[in-house]
Amino acid sequence: MHVKPVQKRTPAKSKERPPGKANGGGRWTHIHLSFAFLLVAFLLSLIIGVLIYLMVSLRIPDLASVADYQPPETSVFLSDSGEILASCYRENRVVVPLSRMPALLPKAFVAAEDGRFFHHQGVDGWSVLRAIIHNISSGRKAQGGSTITQQVARALLLTSEKTYRRKIREAVLAYRIDRLLSKEAILHLYLNQIYLGEGAFGVEAAARTYFGKKAEALSLAEFSLLAGLPQAPSRYSPRRNLKLAKARQRYVLNRMAADGYISAEDARQAFNRTLSLAIDDPGRGPEQYFVDYVRQYIENRYGQEQLLTGGLTVYTTLNTEFQEIAARAVDNGIKKWRTRNPGKDRGELPQSSMVVLDVQSAQVKALVGGIQYGASQYNRVTQSRRQPGSAFKPIVYAAAFRGQFTPADLIVDEPLHLQGEDEGLFWEPRNFSGEFYGPTPLRTGLIKSRNIVTIKLLGEVGIEKVRALASQMGISSPLAQNLSLALGTSGISLLELTGAYTVFAAGGIYRLPVFVAKVVDRKGRVLETTQPQERRVLSANTAYLVTNLLQGVIEEGTGRRARGLGIDAAGKTGTTDRNQDAWFVGYTPELVAGVWLGFDHSGSLGEQETGGLAAAPVWREFMIGALTEHDSPRKTFQVPPGIKILPMNPETGKILTEHSEGAVWVAFDEEYVPEN
Repeated sequence: MHVKPVQKRTPAKSKERPPGKANGGGRWTHIHLSFAFLLVAFLLSLIIGVLIYLMVSLRIPDLASVADYQPPETSVFLSDSGEILASCYRENRVVVPLSRMPALLPKAFVAAEDGRFFHHQGVDGWSVLRAIIHNISSGRKAQGGSTITQQVARALLLTSEKTYRRKIREAVLAYRIDRLLSKEAILHLYLNQIYLGEGAFGVEAAARTYFGKKAEALSLAEFSLLAGLPQAPSRYSPRRNLKLAKARQRYVLNRMAADGYISAEDARQAFNRTLSLAIDDPGRGPEQYFVDYVRQYIENRYGQEQLLTGGLTVYTTLNTEFQEIAARAVDNGIKKWRTRNPGKDRGELPQSSMVVLDVQSAQVKALVGGIQYGASQYNRVTQSRRQPGSAFKPIVYAAAFRGQFTPADLIVDEPLHLQGEDEGLFWEPRNFSGEFYGPTPLRTGLIKSRNIVTIKLLGEVGIEKVRALASQMGISSPLAQNLSLALGTSGISLLELTGAYTVFAAGGIYRLPVFVAKVVDRKGRVLETTQPQERRVLSANTAYLVTNLLQGVIEEGTGRRARGLGIDAAGKTGTTDRNQDAWFVGYTPELVAGVWLGFDHSGSLGEQETGGLAAAPVWREFMIGALTEHDSPRKTFQVPPGIKILPMNPETGKILTEHSEGAVWVAFDEEYVPEN
């Protein structure tokens, strides 16, 4: 086979290159590098410019407020046992950490709102694409494809306007938030910020609103229902449409099962569980008078803004069990009055009020400011000033016993003809019975509530001394500067008079009534701890002398309808002119309680409606209920070392022998024991 020979080609001689130059020409390499550098610089400048433009034109907010999350937070008032009494807020929100939520609660919201939450970077491309396709096909902006992170960005930094501009800003922010915070931190923001209907922001407020409990106590059935609310809180609210709410709950439970958070059986059982919704519009019961007083105190001390947005926790002194018992006793007292006086109210329900204080701390344990808060928010414990009548008399006797008077001293009960305040006018006071009883021991004068005896005693002790003692005992209302003071003609509040009686019960120590025990801010810092403001007003001996006599009021005097507690009790009735006001203030070794009945406007309760008939039974009903509720060891009034208990003739005041017929046992200060 013939093979054609391969001819060799002689390469052309290349021109000689300058030393050190690479193939391709060095001059062009420099140009290329320079061009490349300029191109990169241009592109970077363009990108930076675009970013700056976007930041300026889209007005992307700063993320500082996200990192330092401090939203408006609800202030709550708690009872002495930690029960929620009321909330004050501009937005009803209580921020709680994930650790105080059921472990499955966050997962319920993830399953319902953003199944790929733990996998995307703030924006879920698949959800966005799905939403775009749906919106194009439907011809409207029905779906947004928002992730939980985007919802956080919108809630904290943006508005809810439905525009593509806002969606772009939302996506940029969501991406940045995802870079800034952990998934757990984002969930914390979301679960505390999201609106869940009925004025509730966040799961804690929603748990309290819908179920009357804290989020940490919610069951799967309950929090799966809450997890269905973010899409349309008003539409799916169980208070407005339970059927739709249950349908949405089914969706949430199915999604949780599909994502492996719960089993299908768990989902079925949770869906079939009966839900018990909290009563709507709480805080309209009789405790609202107490709450109003505390709210005003907190607002005056810390300001309205702090109250409504600061997330304060106010630990009050109210005992909810005592409150219920007091409210029931007051209500029953009014019912019994109506039974005795059919048709007498003529369109005006008489009113009644009650306050209960702890003897040792002066903490307010119950307060009923009226018989129906919804009809009248006027607080008749703290705001009303009414004449206390004979309920003021123990203060006169206490002033007398501070000197050298004893329960055995005699004062003649006789008609009086006294100069009135205006020239030519005279005052002729009488006893309630209309009779006069001659020489009367002071003990009998107080137990039987003899007006003449007390007026004369006031004259001997001195009006200014009694007024000064009343002030020391916490009565700040103006008091009369004449002998009518003995009959309680100066208007004072029920709280003032009940607080004054704590002096007798506490062995001579006055303590300012306390409504708030502690105030804590949202970060757990204690802003205020209330320490009892106390002062000694009476000696222990003098306080006990009054207590001993007031025990007699209940056992044998005008307060007999308060008998039968089975423990030591002391108290005094009060009835004003024409029976316009009926009072009873009394105490045991542990509790002091005051009761008032009357019309807000002048009007007689009835001819027989005295403090003993109208008010004392209310006091007794409360005390029996309180003793039954708190089955603790029964205390007795402690007799001070300087006291002697002696038998006395109640008619003559003479000290008798131990076995004398008709003798009563009376306390005396050992320094002033009367001679036979």
